[in-house]
Amino acid sequence: MARIRVQKIASVVYRLAFKKEVEITEDLEARSGNVVVVRALSEKRIYNEVELENGRMSRVSRGDVIVGALGRRRALQGFVGEVPKSLRVGDTLQLLNMGGVVGKSRSFHKDLGQPIVVEVLGMAVRDGRIANLRDAVLPAVETLAGRDIPPLVVVSGTCMNSGKTFVCSQLMQELSKRGKAVHGGKLSGVACRRDTISMEDHGAMRTASFIDVGYSSTAGLEPGAMVEIARNVIAYLAEGDPDAIFLELGDGIIGDYGVMPMLTDRELAAHRSLHIFCAGDLVGAWGGHRFLADQGIAIDLFSGPCTDSSVGVEYLESAFGVTAINARLNPERLGEEVERRLGLRNPSGEAGEAGETKEAAKA
Repeated sequence: MARIRVQKIASVVYRLAFKKEVEITEDLEARSGNVVVVRALSEKRIYNEVELENGRMSRVSRGDVIVGALGRRRALQGFVGEVPKSLRVGDTLQLLNMGGVVGKSRSFHKDLGQPIVVEVLGMAVRDGRIANLRDAVLPAVETLAGRDIPPLVVVSGTCMNSGKTFVCSQLMQELSKRGKAVHGGKLSGVACRRDTISMEDHGAMRTASFIDVGYSSTAGLEPGAMVEIARNVIAYLAEGDPDAIFLELGDGIIGDYGVMPMLTDRELAAHRSLHIFCAGDLVGAWGGHRFLADQGIAIDLFSGPCTDSSVGVEYLESAFGVTAINARLNPERLGEEVERRLGLRNPSGEAGEAGETKEAAKA
């Protein structure tokens, strides 16, 4: 085994707590989640950064040695890539996302250009074997039955960049201002800590994502694996007795990231108190409503760019009889509506004082 000094440790492997000197092997296994050490062979002017363990962004320069993980990406508005079928030292792969997921690129994006090309130097080793994201995960749970699960607010949408993270963050900020304890999670997508960090910045006291269950990406996972991810993240977020848990379903309801199995699973649906749907325009909102209705899944609130003006709000509310509130223009109203629907208002009908903790309210 050799040791190598690295410049950047990507956020996809943050739970493994690597140091800047990493033991590597040249006996490689092409398996999703395996920790791979690569050297950047190119650099870019756009989409040219990697997210580090602590969430800070760092520009990738030619020659940088980076610790990442093998994974798959199937982004509508980003790169598409796969875990290679075989892998040897010296092979070239691509950096598929900012979180440090590495794979074999299949196509580039018109606005992002080609992904950064990297050379495989080896795979990180722990205790004599190749390190994998599954080596440091949240405790697994078989079922949510018998657990005290607080109200779950699930936010889904048409695709990436449809406003889901912003809605989650604004809602957590509004409820935390009202003295509510909120936790947040991201259940699907490709590894990056940016969204859960945003949740923390807006008041979430605890966060978790599919990375914490050992996955670099949820693209192509079987339905059972998606339900397992959701169950384990929810069980973790339920600890600490929060007033509500906000869950973002990354990517869209149509796509390869496994959103629908989590929406249709009976056990998960039984704990879902509110479903918010985000869309970029009215056609997307209409199609999402129709698609979900065919699956027996209701939308409780609309948000996202489809509600950017009164035109969208009026259409959605008249066409579907579903409340539509823009999180950017009317965050307080959205917070009040969600608080009311979750039954979190005090008996007097007023929200708690800003900054008041749940424990203090009980005292």
